[in-house]
Amino acid sequence: MSNGQVMQAIAIETAGGPEVLKPQTMPRPQPAPGEVLIEVHAAGVNRPDVMQRAGLYPPPAGAPHWPGLEVAGVVVEAGAGVTRWKVGDRVTALLAGGGYAEYAAAPQETVMPVPQGYSFVEAAAVPETFMTVWHNVFQRGALKAGETLLVHGGTSGIGTTAIQLAVATGARAITTVGSADKAKVARDLGAELAVNYREADFVEAVREHTGGRGADVILDMVGGEYVGRNIVAAADDGRIVQIATMKGHKVEINAGLVMRKRLTLTGSTLRPRGLDFKGALAREVVERVWPLLEQRKVAPLIDLVLPLEEAAEAHRAMDADHVGKIMLTTAKGRAAG
Repeated sequence: MSNGQVMQAIAIETAGGPEVLKPQTMPRPQPAPGEVLIEVHAAGVNRPDVMQRAGLYPPPAGAPHWPGLEVAGVVVEAGAGVTRWKVGDRVTALLAGGGYAEYAAAPQETVMPVPQGYSFVEAAAVPETFMTVWHNVFQRGALKAGETLLVHGGTSGIGTTAIQLAVATGARAITTVGSADKAKVARDLGAELAVNYREADFVEAVREHTGGRGADVILDMVGGEYVGRNIVAAADDGRIVQIATMKGHKVEINAGLVMRKRLTLTGSTLRPRGLDFKGALAREVVERVWPLLEQRKVAPLIDLVLPLEEAAEAHRAMDADHVGKIMLTTAKGRAAG
């Protein structure tokens, strides 16, 4: 197999800690009909990658077995039937897997243009978090201007995105964080209130801040006991959106309070959704969010950029204390600057 047919990618040797992520030479993907092949310059690291590495979140059927849900780079090949993209286009893409590599194949529907003025590192930090937040906060949660969003984990990739999008669209943002430094970051991004959950009860803080009304939309990645507390913290007719359950997925709730407040409890996972859904979401995000990105009214907050070969170190950083996004760059991406 010639060098042009192989690439470096980060394999998961077996379920476990960050050390199981190993650079490996493997065949370069071939774009299927309707797909483009992207020469990857940068890739994002996300919580689902960590779960996949630990053996808790297998990739969907047909997806590559190596991790990575978002990339940015240059189209180098187009499969049969591709009409939206051509060789040489600068793009970013949402993937079902396979982003930790020098090349990645992506359905043309989930490929998007690099926002004007953005580097490949910045562009690769957009798809997973911005599409997740747009769908869950604005489509499922129906957040409107003037309403209040409570987002847990306000300095995560999802949290920093949710705060910025809420403020940019005329809503108010409240968040929970784990330190005074993180509280400052959240406030700098536009959060009116950042509650240190180690020192204060977010339910009381939210209700006090809103004059007893509560939050109209709550975006929760924690689960466990937070589910019941969210119900108390929610406003009448509030919408609680669950996108992860890091502290457990089996809980007891006060159904009577849900009924009295007329609450909506909903949630979603993006990775296993079908291509029609992801394509429609990508088009709406480009239409509604790209102008905000290009005007720098919102932007991904990037904490750490590491070479692709140091993916294990990137996962150690994810498992530790970080703010915003952690990114990987390929040799091609580093050479291009």
